[in-house]
Amino acid sequence: MGTVEAINNIIRLVGGADNINKVWHCMTRLRFDVIDESKIDQPEIKKLPGILGAQIQSDQFQIIIGPKVNSWYEQLTAVLGTFEQPATSERKPERKSLVSLFMDTVSGVFGPIVPAIAGAGMIKGLLAGLVALKFISAKSDTVIVIDLIASGVFYFLPFFLAISAARMFKTNEYLAAAVAACFMYPSLIEAAKSLAGHAPDAVDAFYFLNVIPVSVFNYASSVIPVIFSVLALSYIHRWVDSFMPDVLKTVFTPTLTLFLAALVALVVIGPAGIWLGKGLAWFIEGLFGVSASFAGLVVGAIRPIAILTGMHHAMTPIALQNFTDRGYDMLMPMMFMANMAIAGATFAIWRQTASRQERSVVLSAGISALLGITEPALFGVLTRYKKAFIAATVASSVASAFIAFFGVRLYGYILSSIFSLPAYIGPYFIFALMGVALALILSFVLTTLLVSKNV
Repeated sequence: MGTVEAINNIIRLVGGADNINKVWHCMTRLRFDVIDESKIDQPEIKKLPGILGAQIQSDQFQIIIGPKVNSWYEQLTAVLGTFEQPATSERKPERKSLVSLFMDTVSGVFGPIVPAIAGAGMIKGLLAGLVALKFISAKSDTVIVIDLIASGVFYFLPFFLAISAARMFKTNEYLAAAVAACFMYPSLIEAAKSLAGHAPDAVDAFYFLNVIPVSVFNYASSVIPVIFSVLALSYIHRWVDSFMPDVLKTVFTPTLTLFLAALVALVVIGPAGIWLGKGLAWFIEGLFGVSASFAGLVVGAIRPIAILTGMHHAMTPIALQNFTDRGYDMLMPMMFMANMAIAGATFAIWRQTASRQERSVVLSAGISALLGITEPALFGVLTRYKKAFIAATVASSVASAFIAFFGVRLYGYILSSIFSLPAYIGPYFIFALMGVALALILSFVLTTLLVSKNV
């Protein structure tokens, strides 16, 4: 059965095109918002070739594909585009919980841009390693060029988020980018830098009509303000379009929409988003303040189940906000430990497996986990061997507590892969190496002890 046939079967088994509200993807999963979950035939979907797993989580139906998910998504949307969609009035999706809406939003916005930030993060990590090892001078032109290639994505992250959020909220992508441009305009960025540098002429706000304050913040690399501003834009756009006469829509709908949305973003949502992001970071910092090791135990323990349920994207905004506010983050090293623990448990299953064909599949999943993609290992291997999953969770928790105790941190976003190690070169490098070894060995040993041979 080819991919096209599998795609057609997926559409049929989720209840047909009429049952699909929308579909998007992250790095490894197709994510569906469906009208009636009872129409989904999960057992048959799981039998399709190329499908690693399927589940309903947080009001999403998720199909785990693996690294080829983007190709599947493109073919799926192409096929769905040939179906005539029912009228909006006939579609009655159930009201979702706030948690479900949050998860839909985070996974929907971050999923499509992960390749860009992961690729740029990997370049930053390799560059940091080369500089730390003194293979190249930190002041050389080569470093400047490589750094601008890697850092551009993160500095202009608001634009990437705006486009992705506009697709998620079904509003105009270019108006969304225009709102993001307001956040990134030099007059605001320079004012924020002057304020941070305590310049004599620094101001903390501009006053629109001498009354309404536009607070000065540096929104470069910001996350929460942009997402919520685009959400507001989607409602403002529909509201303006609803009363604007047809003859004026072409010119005045975007004009009024942009003006109102940008003003709301700069006056209300932007500052509120900045403080919300700081609040999330402060919460995590407070957890570390109680005990770094305890924070590691908690984060490390919940990470594997978070990946399994598709909730792991919820940590990404916090990590990115930490990089923006503090210049470093301690969560992503824990995500790294979780991936290594999952890989270790999977390699133990590979060693215990007798079937040659099964060994090939498990080995591939283990290598994939080492490279930062854990879904094949989790859904294809560890969910079948629950004791191995428990072993991976214990190892993830212990290794995360270990590196947190020694203060291991990252100074830029990077995929949690074995190839990420150069990014840790510096004061904490030896502890990062020890954490990786602990995660791999402990999960491997525990799995070997808990799971019988010749499984």
